[in-house]
Amino acid sequence: MTKAKILVLGSNATQIDLHGGGSAAIGQYLNETVVPSMALIAAGYEVVLATPNGTKPHIDEVSDVAQHFGNDEAAHARARSFYDSDPSMNEVRTLRSVIDEGLDGFAGVFVPGGHAPVVDLMQYADVGTILRHFHEAAKPTALLCHGPVALIAALPRAREFRAALVAGDTAAAADLAKGWIYAGYRTTVFSTSEEKWAEDNLFDARLPFYMPDALRLAGAEVTTGVADWAANVVVDRELITGQNMASDHPVAAALIEALDRSLANA
Repeated sequence: MTKAKILVLGSNATQIDLHGGGSAAIGQYLNETVVPSMALIAAGYEVVLATPNGTKPHIDEVSDVAQHFGNDEAAHARARSFYDSDPSMNEVRTLRSVIDEGLDGFAGVFVPGGHAPVVDLMQYADVGTILRHFHEAAKPTALLCHGPVALIAALPRAREFRAALVAGDTAAAADLAKGWIYAGYRTTVFSTSEEKWAEDNLFDARLPFYMPDALRLAGAEVTTGVADWAANVVVDRELITGQNMASDHPVAAALIEALDRSLANA
């Protein structure tokens, strides 16, 4: 018997448009997807992975290295094996099928990062439906690295908000953000300085917008850690956000603590 089911929202994006034209290959980060999922299962929870089109997320090759597992080759191998073979990572649902079946059966939701959620999840209507459900039920909602930008999907006109960000029209974006359910929440997300490192070293180009700017324009209070690449987790009400890939284990621990507390009080 498992304690409860946890919904993991995965992305299907494999390319991101760059400022000035062109695109870059992206995906979800392996550690950000697997570490919390494995921790949830070890803590007695069932993980259900769902994506927009019902296929497995593409893992960003940059993340598929031991560096993101404390330079532990064995830990990296276990993570890769889990992602390749574990039923929780392979019996993938569509977001729509999960919604249609009913969200009340899930105790919490988790969104991993990598750049992929910036492309699809932050403007996907079904993600907004799911997030609004967990918000209204005050159930634990955890997001990691670039994952917190998916909170934008809870806006009624998330697609237009994202388009305004890309166009640099901050006034239009702020207007479109009125009434956002997470306005005033304390959050963290992949920092601008960390992103500039990625732009210089991974993309050799600029992204159309930065994640802290997106969340601040929507109405969140965004803080990032003093040191880049150091673990940083912010908890505010039902919302748990982690800044970067180093925050994988702390986010998992915070989510499990919140889930256990929520179930105990149910």
